[in-house]
Amino acid sequence: MKRPALMLCACLLAACSGKPPAPMSQPAAASTARVATPWDDLKKDEQRARDVQKAVDKQADQQRQQIDAASQ
Repeated sequence: MKRPALMLCACLLAACSGKPPAPMSQPAAASTARVATPWDDLKKDEQRARDVQKAVDKQADQQRQQIDAASQ
């Protein structure tokens, strides 16, 4: 049982090893292009949330300054 399996593996390796590699059909510049991932939308949403938080913090700081100026 071991010999036929070993011979089959050896034949398959010999059949595959003599072939030249397939040529690359895509140019190098196209392969470096960025591919969209499922996380891209999540990152955009996260950045949007950070921007909104910055705007809220800035507005709260301005309001705090106005309250401090009015109370003095």
